[in-house]
Order: sequence, then structure tokens, then C-alpha cells
Amino acid sequence: MDSLNSEQRSKTMAKVRSKDTKPELVVRRLVHGMGYRYGLHSNKLPGSPDLVFPKYKKVIFIHGCFWHRHSDVNCKLARLPKSRIEFWTEKLEGNKTRDFAKQKELHALGWKHLVIWECQLANKNLLKSKIKTFLQL
Repeated sequence: MDSLNSEQRSKTMAKVRSKDTKPELVVRRLVHGMGYRYGLHSNKLPGSPDLVFPKYKKVIFIHGCFWHRHSDVNCKLARLPKSRIEFWTEKLEGNKTRDFAKQKELHALGWKHLVIWECQLANKNLLKSKIKTFLQL
């Protein structure tokens, strides 16, 4: 059972952002500090990638482990809520399916993508290495 009533839950969910999230800001600062320049949230590309590198035809998505169903078994952030399990399962699996379809569309247009998961932000050195490897030609 949900610990909040429907009005409280609605207010809480309304605060969830889709752009300029804390994980996204961390990655943006990191990438900028590495000397790369990028565009943000291109609605001209499938999935509106968080970071766009037109020069390289590459994009980065920064995904919240909960919202995008990170499938790593070691990720504690991707757990399902204890209430309304059927609703959340359908909602979150729909997000995951949509993400996959948008990534296929990007690939068909000749773009490469990298997904950075919220839980991966803990190890900055590994993250820097991953981003650098991805953005190299």
C-alpha cells in the first residue's frame, strides 16, 4: 500500500524532472571539463538525447535507473515500488521499450549512442574513461 494519499503522491510525482536532473548536471560538468562541447535535448533526434555531439554524430542519454529500468542486477536504484506493482511494471517496461526503439532509430540515421546510468555516477574516473572512449573517432 502507498504511504501517501493520491494528492500527496501527485505533488511528489510532479516534482520529478525530465531535463536538468542532478545526474544530467553531473555528467554535463564532467564532459565540459573534459573539453567537449555539446548541444542539449535535441528534439530533432529520436528520443531527445540529453547531450548531442553533432561533430561526431554521437549522443549521450543519462538515464535514471528507476525510470528506465536498469537491468544490472547489482543496481539497487532500479527496484520496483511496493504499491501498484502492475501499474509500475507496465509503465516502466514501456519506458524501456520506447528507449530501445529510439536507439534503433538513431542507429538507422547513422548516430551512435551511449547510455549513462544514474548508478554509474559514483565512479567518476571510470565514467570519464567510458565517455572519452565513446567520443573518440
